[in-house]
Amino acid sequence: MPPYAVRPTTQCHACHRLIDAEAVVCTGCGVMQPAARALDDKKILPVFLLAFLLGPFGVHRFFVGKVVDLVMIITGNFTDKDGNKLTEWT
Repeated sequence: MPPYAVRPTTQCHACHRLIDAEAVVCTGCGVMQPAARALDDKKILPVFLLAFLLGPFGVHRFFVGKVVDLVMIITGNFTDKDGNKLTEWT
């Protein structure tokens, strides 16, 4: 790739910030990014069963590599639908 070429970007799966497409960790929120083929190995039946049986605990989200919202809230990286970080506790 020539030095003047723009590198491809993608959105962080946690904070939705634009990051380098080959980034392993988001430079904005520090969340590890899933490998491109990691999600291809997952099957829908186990995710369905985990969501059905343990949905309130968010186990199905861990299975597919998504961070549970509580972790995002504690680390200060939880955002609303417009992408604004929630920073005030009270």
